[in-house]
Amino acid sequence: MFVNNDVQTNANDMLERHIVQPNDPQHPIVLATEDLHVFYGKSEALFEGDLQFAQNQITALIGPSGSGKSTYLRSLNRMNDRIATVKGRIMYRGVDVNQPDIDVYEMRRRIGMVFQRPNPFAKSIYDNVAFALRLRGVTGKKKLDELVEVSLRQAALWDQVKDDLGRSALGLSGGQAQRLCIARAIALKPDILLLDEPASALDPVSTSQLEDTLLKLKEQYTIIIVTHNMQQAARISEYTAFFNQGRVLEYDTTSHIFTNPRVQITSDYVSGNFG
Repeated sequence: MFVNNDVQTNANDMLERHIVQPNDPQHPIVLATEDLHVFYGKSEALFEGDLQFAQNQITALIGPSGSGKSTYLRSLNRMNDRIATVKGRIMYRGVDVNQPDIDVYEMRRRIGMVFQRPNPFAKSIYDNVAFALRLRGVTGKKKLDELVEVSLRQAALWDQVKDDLGRSALGLSGGQAQRLCIARAIALKPDILLLDEPASALDPVSTSQLEDTLLKLKEQYTIIIVTHNMQQAARISEYTAFFNQGRVLEYDTTSHIFTNPRVQITSDYVSGNFG
């Protein structure tokens, strides 16, 4: 079931849009943005970003470079706070986390982020995962060992590193380093996991391994991923939002976006005829 706003022409920007919000009782909405606008200085980078995200589903954000999808993603856990002005509501389980009295660090624990380039700390593999746990007050070695192992297993990295946890994380391959960053994020047991083009620097084998990991992780986490890879979006996501020039022009199930888009510019983009 979906909430269908149907194809519409916005009176302000005269752009054709088609927004279908998830409405499945088995996957309730856990995060939503309402009337979201992002400004860099006086320049508006994101207009009316209104989307809802279903629990334990993967949503892909696609669109050309500079379309606003990464700006939108980074706004969801307020990673843009120091460089941009964000207006509107970011509703996480009914609470607007875009309010000044929100504990931003606690919110980011619940809405975790993995960036485009793997960025392991200059520490051991073990300490990369344990670092944030220690900051959260976990100090017992037995408990740390348990949580580190669970996180590395969930990120599909444990079997490759379990005998070498003391090795520097900087020596990992690109795919391993990215999965370590995922393990580091999920060690804090977030509710939602944001990923900004996590496979852009990976080879095809590592990309496939990462996708398999994400498909398993959605059983426990709600995942929102920015990607330029149309095949990747089609393979792993239940929902897809198409961004262009700072606006969400189409949002629907991934199958509809790729087989029966309702907006012409979406059709041009997913078929490779854009630009």
